Amino acid sequence: MRARDIMTRPVIRVGADTTVREAIALLTENCVAALPVVDDANQVIGIFTEADALAGVLTGEPVGADQQVRAVMTAPVEAVGLDADVSDIAARMLVDRLRSVPVVDEGGLAGIVSRRDLLRPLVRHDDAIASRLRLLLSDYDGHRDRWQVSVAGGAVTIRGTFADEAEQRLVTALARIVEGVSSVELCPQ
Repeated sequence: MRARDIMTRPVIRVGADTTVREAIALLTENCVAALPVVDDANQVIGIFTEADALAGVLTGEPVGADQQVRAVMTAPVEAVGLDADVSDIAARMLVDRLRSVPVVDEGGLAGIVSRRDLLRPLVRHDDAIASRLRLLLSDYDGHRDRWQVSVAGGAVTIRGTFADEAEQRLVTALARIVEGVSSVELCPQ
């Protein structure tokens, strides 16, 4: 698998003249760990990370209203090409303790690979459905874990003990609200 297969795009990016306050707002509003910093030609010239934003907090220096990203960004930045192998990207991220890496195509910003992007292919869609449904059922059941959940191709099977038909209808309804569920089968024991 290559960077092009897992990268996030479009990329939320900033220019070097962007204020630090605006960049912090973009980080928090978009739930991202880093923002590539690009020039007018879309060339990556740095990266503004959560660590860069927190550096001022640790030093006790207040972030000025007009302080620009260029003053605190990490540069030079490590970037990868579209055809970079994901295992190489993961190794680089682990060794260098990076949370995300910009992806470039002919020098211009094309995407970004985060740790979450690397993890996403490891989880099958059915696994995500089963996990969400287990949480819902556990909350409903008071964390007594009375049911076993299995999912194949979006089809959910719930095995266990049900108090009555009303509870069976409720459990079925809870399963149907989970995104990706195509059918529900109950197997009372």
